[in-house]
Amino acid sequence: MNTKEHEKEKIIFRDEVYAIVGCAMRVQRALGPGLLEKPYENALTVELSEAKIPFEQQKRIQIFYKKRLVGDYYADLIAHGKIIIELKTVERITNVERAQTLNYMRLAQCPVGLIFNFKKTILEWERLVL
Repeated sequence: MNTKEHEKEKIIFRDEVYAIVGCAMRVQRALGPGLLEKPYENALTVELSEAKIPFEQQKRIQIFYKKRLVGDYYADLIAHGKIIIELKTVERITNVERAQTLNYMRLAQCPVGLIFNFKKTILEWERLVL
């Protein structure tokens, strides 16, 4: 195996992420900037369905502290049962969004997270790995 093939193999869920990002780009091109998060989320579920990407929308994740239930978090989307998808409409993705998504990934036991920011004309996105 050459170096390039080896590098490709090391990127966890590379093909899955590529397909999800393509879906998000189609949503951004079709809807444009300026909406609240929910229409983008709902439109992304249409794209994911059409691409035959398995997902759960607004999945409830229970939060425990010292073995006691202290709250719930609802993941925007979880694809393939292992990729958290967080949708934002903010000026730019910052460490606040990154930290939040990493925490959600840990709580949901998902090794990969995607943050999509639909605020501007061109989709801003980041991939995070635990």
